[in-house]
Amino acid sequence: MFILKRQDVDITSVQHPTKDQKIPILNYQGMTFRLLNIFPANQQDEARALWRELTDNQGKACVLLEETERYSIWGKVRLEQLVGELSVPKPSKATSGGVVSPVFTQACLLMLQAIYIDVEDLLGAKQSEAFQRDLMQLFKQGQFANTATPDAVIQLLTFDPLNSLQPPPWQEPQLVKLLQDMHHLGKSYFGGNSFNKRVLEALDDLSSYDRTRFLEWLKQSPAATVWL
Repeated sequence: MFILKRQDVDITSVQHPTKDQKIPILNYQGMTFRLLNIFPANQQDEARALWRELTDNQGKACVLLEETERYSIWGKVRLEQLVGELSVPKPSKATSGGVVSPVFTQACLLMLQAIYIDVEDLLGAKQSEAFQRDLMQLFKQGQFANTATPDAVIQLLTFDPLNSLQPPPWQEPQLVKLLQDMHHLGKSYFGGNSFNKRVLEALDDLSSYDRTRFLEWLKQSPAATVWL
């Protein structure tokens, strides 16, 4: 929709109706936008890719705000609509069936890769190959896109999901199932939950904003019972 500079817009905030929290609001030509995502300055391509995905493929009205130190994406919203949404407890996202931010997929891949690395480092090559086969079966059962071949699965396990890998278009229920199933898989390899802390530390590769958003989402999902 719009690619704008900081001097083009006015950024204010509104009080969250139920939390001690300010919600940033971008104002442009009488329209209001809520913050959807932030990228550091070295992730210009990722920011533009997400903005194009939202505007061109999903038909959403979004602003890409370019600043010296960061890029941010804002979605059009009416203030009364925003306040209304924030005032009502959200239903479980796990059952909403909606499309999630690619950042959530990236976060799940970081966790999955952390388990795989532990299997490879601690249990050896044979077990890592067995893990790949188990994962292929898991993807097949869940009908995950872009996982049909062994090479595709190896890419998901080895390519950097933040810089070199295009996040697959997985739906929210699939992410929840992946989180649950990969924890079950991890327990079957390690015999307990000892891997949880190491795997969650992989989320430190995300920006603090994205990490917080993902963990807030995870807390509301059924997968929270095994990971948090």
